[in-house]
Amino acid sequence: MNNEEKIVNSIKKVIKDTYNIEDDSIVMVEIPKDNTNGDYSTNIAMRLTKILKKNPHEIAETLKEKLLQDLEDVKDIDIAGPGFINFWLKKDAMADIINTIIDANEKYGHSDHGKGLKVLEEYVSANPTGPLHCGHARGAAWGDSCVRIMNAAGYKATSEYYINDAGAQMMNLGKSLLGRYRELYGLDFILPEDGYHGPDVIEIAKQIKEKYGDKFLSLPEEEAVLELKEIGKEFELERIRKDLEYYRCGFDSWISEQWITNEGKVEEAVKKMKEMGLLYEKDGAIWFEATKYGDDKDRVLKKSDGYYTYMTPDIANHIYKFDRGYELLVNIWGADHHGYIPRMKAAMEALGYPRDNLQIDICQMVRMVENGEEVKMSKRTGNAITLRELCDDIGVDCARYTFLSKALDTHFDFDLALARTQSNENPVYYAQYAYARICSVIRQAENGFHKQENYTLLNDPKEIDLLKLLSTFTDVVADAAETRSPNKICNFIQKVATCFHSFYGACKINDKNNPELTNERLCLCEATRITLNNAFELLGVSAPESMAKED
Repeated sequence: MNNEEKIVNSIKKVIKDTYNIEDDSIVMVEIPKDNTNGDYSTNIAMRLTKILKKNPHEIAETLKEKLLQDLEDVKDIDIAGPGFINFWLKKDAMADIINTIIDANEKYGHSDHGKGLKVLEEYVSANPTGPLHCGHARGAAWGDSCVRIMNAAGYKATSEYYINDAGAQMMNLGKSLLGRYRELYGLDFILPEDGYHGPDVIEIAKQIKEKYGDKFLSLPEEEAVLELKEIGKEFELERIRKDLEYYRCGFDSWISEQWITNEGKVEEAVKKMKEMGLLYEKDGAIWFEATKYGDDKDRVLKKSDGYYTYMTPDIANHIYKFDRGYELLVNIWGADHHGYIPRMKAAMEALGYPRDNLQIDICQMVRMVENGEEVKMSKRTGNAITLRELCDDIGVDCARYTFLSKALDTHFDFDLALARTQSNENPVYYAQYAYARICSVIRQAENGFHKQENYTLLNDPKEIDLLKLLSTFTDVVADAAETRSPNKICNFIQKVATCFHSFYGACKINDKNNPELTNERLCLCEATRITLNNAFELLGVSAPESMAKED
């Protein structure tokens, strides 16, 4: 338990014993921006004023003495302003976090906050009709990082890719491949107007010709299209898998829309909804009474021509998710799917699942810019910049970190020129440089370092700032997991990097004339290294031990 948690628990205990109040939500403790206001501070007295109808300063005075008696690691408490209670910790108590971190090592930051809740996070889920592009890259990094963070915080999180391999778009892929395939033989060909005209389809057609020869020239067109659709899907899926692995996004599960249909799960879903009285017929179509469950209008599940709408297999897929035992379903959808949220939530609620057990995180578009100008197309192909091209250009670390640094539901400009820059203006370079500098400092220690029972010499304000910040990491991870906000990990990393650079500049770490202080500072460096390494791991970003000019 870190010092902040000890203070929070003590406040809860004291207000219960003194005022018989048990409301965890009113207890807030923070690290003041100004060190002169203590190591930690709380506004609990002001919060209790409305309940107790007393002056906050009077409440603070009452709490002060009891908190001093209860908190053995607190050196002093004072009351400031209208009733802020400020805490000063004993210096050796502040440094206890060093051994906590070193002992936990790669597990530091982990907790049981999620209490084993089974979560299924679905993201990317692009049609297997072409390579992933920059728009997919943002959601891929976000979903992958969310799963990492949730598992660290005690959830049982699984990542899933829903393969949209049914419907008109896949048929258009088959028709496009047939056209390019015929073109390779010098024959007349037709490319669908809404088909796929990019270089990837030409590339696949060449591979099909090489592997299968002229097999598809003699087949009836419909049969050729169906076969080429499946072959094309496998080509595209294999590339998607490889690109995602390159991007450090490995999925636990891949579920096919076509498989959902073939297994009869769509018919089962419609049958179940019909038996529950959720459907009605009108104009030869089957409708879901979505308005009864918060949607703005009823939705067609089966059209008058006998074909299911896109929503129907999606409902079946979500039922299948719950059937597998997942308690919370999270989907990352593009901003163009915002209007789709109420209807899916309505369907789940109608089927008896808690409405809030389906959560949708909207991924806003990213504008790629360079030298102030928007960059829409790849210089190599003339098409949208692919995920792999982006990573080849600026590196996987920079791509992931930049996408994760801003909240998912916000628009932002991705500055390609800045991303290529190896300077402190580039956030990922700045953060990794701090890690490399720590490793360099530890390498330079002639006699290494050893963990000790107490750290009594770490009294510099820069050391104290770093210790306090490191002690918050577990809480930061838990909060990032609960809110599905990897950007909070990025913010933490930037704070640690800034704090360490400041400590490095103010304090001589390897001092031959003071081996005791050197050892304590090296232990602080090691605790910082471990914390940063674990934070980077949650983002899928590497922690380099050496970089240019790290000394």
